[in-house]
Amino acid sequence: MMELDDPICDEGAAAAVARALAHPARVRIVCLLLSRPGCFGGDIVAELGLAQSTVSEHLRILREAGIVAGEAAHPRVCHRLVPEALAPLGRLLDAVAARAEAGTLTGSICLDTDTPGAGR
Repeated sequence: MMELDDPICDEGAAAAVARALAHPARVRIVCLLLSRPGCFGGDIVAELGLAQSTVSEHLRILREAGIVAGEAAHPRVCHRLVPEALAPLGRLLDAVAARAEAGTLTGSICLDTDTPGAGR
């Protein structure tokens, strides 16, 4: 059984990544950067079809979460993914998928009357 102090359950880091990804435009930016090793801001604006200021705000949120890094290529900025920043959420989702595949997340697990506090 997984303990709450297990690295898989780094709730603070996983929640921070989830918050940063909690908008469809930011998920689209991550998907775009998955398909390209680096992308200029103007190209992201063109791909998403959103205002430049909107894309800049989404990129700011992704940079603050460490998910995206920007490298100056004056006068533009080239954006790239920082995969290790996604790792805390990835580990949690991988654990859920593995348990679902193993069949350990189904059934009536809360009906154990031998466990104190069960069924409450």
